[in-house]
Amino acid sequence: MLNKILLKIVTAVVSIFGSLVLVFCIIYLLPGDPVLSMLDPSVATPEMVANLHKELGLDQPFYLQFLHYFMSVLHGDFGQSLVNRDLVLPKILEHFPATLALTLASALVSIIIGVFFGVLSAIYRNKWIDFIARLIGLFGISMPTFWSGILLILIFSVFLNWFPAMGSDGWKTIVLPSLSLGFVGAGLIIRMVRTSMLEVINESFIVTLRAKGLSERAVMYRHALRNALIPAITIIGLNIGELMAGTVVIETVFSRQGIGRIVADAIMAKDLPVIQGVVFFSAIVFVVINLLVDLSYSIIDPRVRRAN
Repeated sequence: MLNKILLKIVTAVVSIFGSLVLVFCIIYLLPGDPVLSMLDPSVATPEMVANLHKELGLDQPFYLQFLHYFMSVLHGDFGQSLVNRDLVLPKILEHFPATLALTLASALVSIIIGVFFGVLSAIYRNKWIDFIARLIGLFGISMPTFWSGILLILIFSVFLNWFPAMGSDGWKTIVLPSLSLGFVGAGLIIRMVRTSMLEVINESFIVTLRAKGLSERAVMYRHALRNALIPAITIIGLNIGELMAGTVVIETVFSRQGIGRIVADAIMAKDLPVIQGVVFFSAIVFVVINLLVDLSYSIIDPRVRRAN
């Protein structure tokens, strides 16, 4: 069991390093010169451009630039913003709690809605409850987050005045963005839980449990659901990463100050070190989440624990 855990940790570290290489290569190969976006074209001279290239290390070969960035990352230095010269990592860590709160709240919304309607859809297959659950899942998958976010603002902020439309202070400001973002993930979870439940319900051990006299509630929620959650957990873990990526749009719509809003502003300003830092930091979080999800299999399913 310990060897399996160590192997997964090593795999996660390799994935993080691969993410670093990929992000650096993408930023390096982007067209355009970041130095030109920092200088006023009307007063910039070739000497000024060359000096700034040398100051930022952009005049060095690719492998030296990557080695310098890699060593800086190992020391916790993600570089400096080209716009205001702020350190990238402290800026990310300052705004990450707002994004983390939104991501966790959205994940909670998607899990509650997804598991609840997924189980009902499987238990009442081909009935009106199943039809409603599948319709909710279809809407969740189909609706863009910016559209659902604007719709929620119109209904609950403009017309009903129940929740604020913008900001990131207080629990009320997180309700609408978490609903908008979580509803998308709920659609996928509904489908996965429904499919898994239908497969487990037809297993022979479910028939045996019913023959032993267990109540239908105990059979469904204590045994069938626990086994059906194994494939659903993979979707939930991946969904958390997708939710964090979706904060770029949602934090812009609701004017929340998180890393999604940071990277959106950095894209508009062509601030490549900030974009690079946020993408790599998000990749680290995504890999760590998937590692924890992978390790949680053995806790939920004893068969996986025995196999390890």
